[in-house]
Amino acid sequence: MDTFLYALCAVAGWFALGYMMRLQRRHPSQARRAICIGLGAFAAGITFAIPQIATEIDRVSGLPNLAKVLSHAGALTISASAENMLLYLALPPAKAAARTRRWVWATACAFLVMAGLFVYTLTYDEPVLLTVEYATDPVVTAYLLIFLLLGFFAYCFDITRLCWSFARICGRPWLRRGLRITAVGAAFALLYSTNKIAYLIAYWAGYQPAGERQIAAVLVTIGALLITIGLTMPAWGPTLRVTRRWEDFHSYRRLEPLWRDLIAALPELELDPSLRRPLAAVRDIDYALTRRVAEIRDGRLALRPYLDVGVTALAEQFAEQARLSTDERRAAVEAAHLACALRRRRAGLAAAIPQPADELHRPDGGFAGEVAWLTLVTDAYARSPVVAQTLAASEQLTAEDTPHPTAGDARR
Repeated sequence: MDTFLYALCAVAGWFALGYMMRLQRRHPSQARRAICIGLGAFAAGITFAIPQIATEIDRVSGLPNLAKVLSHAGALTISASAENMLLYLALPPAKAAARTRRWVWATACAFLVMAGLFVYTLTYDEPVLLTVEYATDPVVTAYLLIFLLLGFFAYCFDITRLCWSFARICGRPWLRRGLRITAVGAAFALLYSTNKIAYLIAYWAGYQPAGERQIAAVLVTIGALLITIGLTMPAWGPTLRVTRRWEDFHSYRRLEPLWRDLIAALPELELDPSLRRPLAAVRDIDYALTRRVAEIRDGRLALRPYLDVGVTALAEQFAEQARLSTDERRAAVEAAHLACALRRRRAGLAAAIPQPADELHRPDGGFAGEVAWLTLVTDAYARSPVVAQTLAASEQLTAEDTPHPTAGDARR
């Protein structure tokens, strides 16, 4: 069974590597390069772990356990690559680079120790295998514990935590799904490590339980396939037309709270009321989503005379207290501006010091990036306590302001 499962993982790994390398050549990026390195190491490592190939490598080289060491090196490399990719996604570049260097040095030192222990086992009169069946040998135990505690416990725990945390704030739907699938795959890798350590303890206690190889093969297969799917999903997911249309419709619905309030205040912005019919957006979601995004942007521009610079300081203060990430903070500040501007417009009070027009945020990524950004803003507008706190704090300032006349159409 383990031969079939490891072969399945190897085929999936080589296929995913080829797909990602093709994308890397066309659209190079640091994160995609890290994924390619990790997938290459995984594909090679899991190939070396196929029993027939491992036996042949050991026979040709004359070094027992060489295939096992190479396989473990691949596992450490993919863990390090996934960690590095997530650090660059979640942290500022300088901080991510510093943490990446620490992980790389820790991994390199750990592998050097593992290589030294492997070389030491070559001096034995009776060969041993670097498996739990030989765990009563202290050198084998030390080797396995270093590999399991660093390569799986430390890395996979951090990968699970980072993926799940970043997925909560990620605006790109396919990246969010991929991160969550990667987190589940890393959790299965943690189970693999826990299983191995439990068998190590059992062998040291004098028991010889069976089934370890089969359990490990199943856990490795599930974890490896999920991580491979999760790491590559942001690349191939958007190409699926059916799922893309569903995601567009989901984004269309998520934008409704902000769009509804803007249209209520500025009904002249709605150019196609037929989209209010239940099935109109379903029939032509591309057109419906484009209209909704355009009307939200037009509404923001129409509210410029009511966007007060004082709101920025208040919203930033509350966002800092809430310990929001960079994207969450920016979206909460934008949502607070819109909420306060709508209230000012209803009260007929223009901003004492309007926010400069050139501070309107323009996200990267074209129309998809625009949709992702506005959904973050709408979510903050509808649910963020930062917006509610800013509205409450700015109410006194609004009450103290005297009406400022707004000449002409606000959209000019």
